[in-house]
Amino acid sequence: MKRIGPSFLLTVCLLAASLVLSSVGNAQDARDTKAMSALKAETAKLGAPKIQGSDLYFGNTKVSADLVDAVVKKNGGVATLFAKSGDQYVRVATTVKKEDGTSAVGTALDANSHALAKLKNGEAYYGDATVFGKTYVAEYEPIKDASGAVIGAYFVGYPK
Repeated sequence: MKRIGPSFLLTVCLLAASLVLSSVGNAQDARDTKAMSALKAETAKLGAPKIQGSDLYFGNTKVSADLVDAVVKKNGGVATLFAKSGDQYVRVATTVKKEDGTSAVGTALDANSHALAKLKNGEAYYGDATVFGKTYVAEYEPIKDASGAVIGAYFVGYPK
C-alpha cells in the first residue's frame, strides 16, 4: 500500500478550504437575495413606483424609513431606496449610516460605485460595495416606473 504524500494532503486541504469559502460567499449572496425579495415585495404591496418632485412613491405612499427599517428588522443587513435625480441616485430611505453615525438620507450613490453604471443601463449589480467606508456584499436593482424608465434603485447589503 502506498503512503499519502504531504503534497497530496496539502492539495486536498486547499480544495476543501476553497469549497468552504465558496459556500460562505454563496450564503451571503442568499441573504442579499432574500432581503432584496422582501424589500421588493413590501414596496409592491403599496403600488406602482413613481417620482413626484424629488420624492419616490409606491402607489400613493411616499417612501419613508419605516419601509427599509421593517425589512432590515426581519432580514438583517442594511437597505436603501434611492430616487433618481438627473444622473444621481439619492437615498430617500435608508438604514445606512455615514461615518459620523448619522443617517445617510439625502446623500447620493458614490459616483465611483460599480453599481452606478449598471443602474444607468437599467441593469442590476451584484457584488462588493463600499458605502461610507464599510464594505458590503450587496445587491442593487433598478426601480422602474410603469413606462419602464429607471426612476430609482433598491439596495441591500451585508457587512463583509
